[in-house]
Amino acid sequence: MNTQTIRGPRSLSACLVLALALLSSVAQAAIDGLTGTVFNLTAEAGHITTPDGGSLYIWGYAANGAGAQYPGPTLILNQGDTVQINLQNQLPEPTSIVFPGQVVAASGGSAGLVTREAETNGGTVSYTFTASQPGTYLYNSGTKPDLQVEMGLFGAIIIRPPVSTQAYNHADTTFDVEFLFLLSEMDPVIHDLVEQGRVAEVDTTTFFPVYWFINGRCGPDTLSDANVSWLPSQPYNCAPMMNPGQKLLMRLIGAGRDPHPFHFHGNNATIVARDGRMLESSPGVSGPDLAESDFTITTYPGGTVDAIFTWTGAKLGWDIYGHTSTNDMMMPNEYEPDHGKPFPVVMPTQQELTYGEHFGGGPFLGSPGYLRPGTYNVNPDGAYMYMWHSHAEKEIVNDDIFPGGMMTMLMINSSTNMPMGP
Repeated sequence: MNTQTIRGPRSLSACLVLALALLSSVAQAAIDGLTGTVFNLTAEAGHITTPDGGSLYIWGYAANGAGAQYPGPTLILNQGDTVQINLQNQLPEPTSIVFPGQVVAASGGSAGLVTREAETNGGTVSYTFTASQPGTYLYNSGTKPDLQVEMGLFGAIIIRPPVSTQAYNHADTTFDVEFLFLLSEMDPVIHDLVEQGRVAEVDTTTFFPVYWFINGRCGPDTLSDANVSWLPSQPYNCAPMMNPGQKLLMRLIGAGRDPHPFHFHGNNATIVARDGRMLESSPGVSGPDLAESDFTITTYPGGTVDAIFTWTGAKLGWDIYGHTSTNDMMMPNEYEPDHGKPFPVVMPTQQELTYGEHFGGGPFLGSPGYLRPGTYNVNPDGAYMYMWHSHAEKEIVNDDIFPGGMMTMLMINSSTNMPMGP
């Protein structure tokens, strides 16, 4: 999405205004990240902000001379590439990176418990692997992960097969748009102690998170544009958008130490892979014939899930576009058995309505209706909106302030006013 500068409060309504304003343009069909085969990362300190006005000290990976970011840069690779990741350490203790799902050779630095580590004061280490299997992966610190992953030393890796519109090497994993859902949590007590130089007092066994993130942002900041100026250390957003009938690839990653039940309204999704491997009975032959259908996907620490979501309004029992006759022109991906079926209830009069900010003026997709003068509305295009969020209630707040946390909104827009594609 194009960067836009906005001033004013970062309320849920303000962020939805921004997100819905983007409905009139071509939505981003690819995930933000770095491409290539050589990546130079620096582990260093920084700060992030939360929608309730908080500022939290982090350790994060920086790339290309930029500051530490939360999470680290998303690395987008091509299957078969030989990849080199060079790590320089500017933190007050040794650190490293591990790459679950990859066969890695490390050089430089000093021997650590699970891999070679970069020492303090500018120490370096290099990691090399071949991106042999497509899929969604995590990378994170392999040194004191109970502390360093909590502090922010993690990121996502996406390995693309030769057909870039497939998640894996099978046609049944084809998608139209894709979005990353990297889930994490944070205990600010730990971060405050580390910032004050009191690392020896940190007890990670008493870990008690009060902030929850998608791609490094708490809701409603998840809905703000990517790379907004007021979130310089949190460049990635999470504002999934689609047209009816499109296949939306959800790349979910459990980056923290807690499991998270991620729930999506609107329809089930088909889970086609876990931990970078298709759910198939005959690897390389059958495709995802062991795929699972679910409406809540639990991600576990270090685990990844790839799922495909689609929505057409099928079997609602009425015409979502408000066609009044079967002779009216069909819309792309419209559910034909419901074409021309009337809305099943009598709409109340204007005097009987209380206007919510998400109400576009009518029940039909892409057809906003009359709104009283002065009505505050964040749905000018008549989109259908579904909340996507953690199904653990405590995780959709910002330090007990609702709404927030691990929450975003899916926006389904009429294909007539929102062209989308890879």
